[in-house]
Amino acid sequence: MADTGKIAKNLERFAQAVASHDRENPTHTAYGIGLAHFDLERLGFDEGEEVLPGITIHADSGVTGNFRVLCDGEHEQEGLTEEEEQAVDAIAREALPAIAPGSTRFPYEQ
Repeated sequence: MADTGKIAKNLERFAQAVASHDRENPTHTAYGIGLAHFDLERLGFDEGEEVLPGITIHADSGVTGNFRVLCDGEHEQEGLTEEEEQAVDAIAREALPAIAPGSTRFPYEQ
Protein backbone atom coordinates (compact mmCIF):
# COMPACT_ATOMS: atom_id res chain seq x y z
CA MET A 1 0.00 0.00 0.00
CA ALA A 2 1.22 3.49 -0.81
CA ASP A 3 2.06 6.05 1.85
CA THR A 4 -1.13 7.79 3.08
CA GLY A 5 0.56 11.19 2.76
CA LYS A 6 1.31 10.49 -0.90
CA ILE A 7 -2.28 9.43 -1.54
CA ALA A 8 -3.63 12.49 0.29
CA LYS A 9 -1.50 14.83 -1.85
CA ASN A 10 -2.68 13.09 -5.01
CA LEU A 11 -6.33 13.28 -3.97
CA GLU A 12 -5.90 16.98 -3.29
CA ARG A 13 -4.36 17.48 -6.77
CA PHE A 14 -7.13 15.41 -8.35
CA ALA A 15 -9.79 17.58 -6.67
CA GLN A 16 -8.01 20.78 -7.77
CA ALA A 17 -7.71 19.54 -11.36
CA VAL A 18 -11.36 18.50 -11.56
CA ALA A 19 -12.48 21.85 -10.11
CA SER A 20 -10.26 23.73 -12.57
CA HIS A 21 -11.53 21.65 -15.49
CA ASP A 22 -15.16 22.19 -14.55
CA ARG A 23 -14.59 25.92 -14.11
CA GLU A 24 -12.82 26.31 -17.48
CA ASN A 25 -15.18 23.98 -19.37
CA PRO A 26 -18.72 24.55 -18.09
CA THR A 27 -20.24 22.49 -20.93
CA HIS A 28 -18.19 19.37 -20.09
CA THR A 29 -18.59 17.13 -17.07
CA ALA A 30 -15.55 15.42 -15.55
CA TYR A 31 -16.10 11.78 -14.65
CA GLY A 32 -12.64 10.42 -13.93
CA ILE A 33 -8.89 10.65 -13.54
CA GLY A 34 -6.60 8.92 -16.03
CA LEU A 35 -3.36 7.49 -14.66
CA ALA A 36 -0.59 5.43 -16.22
CA HIS A 37 -1.05 1.77 -15.31
CA PHE A 38 2.22 1.86 -13.35
CA ASP A 39 0.99 4.78 -11.20
CA LEU A 40 -2.37 3.10 -10.70
CA GLU A 41 -0.64 0.08 -9.17
CA ARG A 42 2.02 2.10 -7.32
CA LEU A 43 -0.61 4.19 -5.53
CA GLY A 44 -2.77 1.17 -4.77
CA PHE A 45 -5.85 2.25 -6.75
CA ASP A 46 -8.14 -0.20 -8.53
CA GLU A 47 -9.53 0.44 -12.01
CA GLY A 48 -12.93 2.13 -11.66
CA GLU A 49 -12.45 2.94 -7.96
CA GLU A 50 -14.32 6.08 -6.90
CA VAL A 51 -11.80 8.46 -5.31
CA LEU A 52 -13.94 11.61 -5.20
CA PRO A 53 -17.72 11.92 -5.43
CA GLY A 54 -18.56 10.98 -9.03
CA ILE A 55 -14.87 10.72 -10.03
CA THR A 56 -13.37 7.30 -10.76
CA ILE A 57 -9.80 6.19 -11.51
CA HIS A 58 -8.96 4.76 -14.93
CA ALA A 59 -5.78 3.40 -16.48
CA ASP A 60 -4.79 5.15 -19.68
CA SER A 61 -1.73 5.40 -21.89
CA GLY A 62 -0.44 8.55 -20.18
CA VAL A 63 3.09 9.13 -18.98
CA THR A 64 3.98 7.96 -15.50
CA GLY A 65 3.99 10.75 -12.95
CA ASN A 66 1.17 12.61 -14.72
CA PHE A 67 -2.58 12.33 -14.69
CA ARG A 68 -5.39 13.80 -16.74
CA VAL A 69 -8.99 14.71 -16.13
CA LEU A 70 -11.37 12.56 -18.15
CA CYS A 71 -14.61 14.20 -19.28
CA ASP A 72 -17.53 13.73 -21.63
CA GLY A 73 -16.40 16.56 -23.94
CA GLU A 74 -14.01 16.40 -26.87
CA HIS A 75 -11.38 19.08 -26.38
CA GLU A 76 -9.33 18.20 -29.47
CA GLN A 77 -12.38 18.44 -31.74
CA GLU A 78 -13.23 22.01 -30.78
CA GLY A 79 -12.57 24.58 -33.49
CA LEU A 80 -10.48 27.69 -33.19
CA THR A 81 -12.15 31.00 -32.47
CA GLU A 82 -12.13 33.61 -35.22
CA GLU A 83 -9.36 35.58 -33.48
CA GLU A 84 -7.16 32.47 -33.23
CA GLU A 85 -7.76 31.66 -36.90
CA GLN A 86 -6.74 35.20 -37.90
CA ALA A 87 -3.61 35.04 -35.78
CA VAL A 88 -2.63 31.70 -37.32
CA ASP A 89 -3.23 33.05 -40.84
CA ALA A 90 -1.22 36.22 -40.14
CA ILE A 91 1.72 34.23 -38.86
CA ALA A 92 1.55 31.60 -41.58
CA ARG A 93 1.48 34.12 -44.43
CA GLU A 94 4.30 36.34 -43.18
CA ALA A 95 7.73 35.27 -44.44
CA LEU A 96 10.68 36.05 -42.20
CA PRO A 97 14.24 36.16 -43.56
CA ALA A 98 16.68 33.53 -42.40
CA ILE A 99 19.47 34.54 -40.03
CA ALA A 100 22.86 32.98 -40.63
CA PRO A 101 24.44 31.24 -37.62
CA GLY A 102 26.88 33.58 -35.86
CA SER A 103 25.43 36.68 -37.53
CA THR A 104 25.27 39.72 -35.28
CA ARG A 105 22.90 41.62 -37.55
CA PHE A 106 19.38 40.81 -38.60
CA PRO A 107 18.95 40.75 -42.41
CA TYR A 108 16.11 43.28 -42.34
CA GLU A 109 18.10 45.90 -40.39
CA GLN A 110 19.63 48.71 -42.48
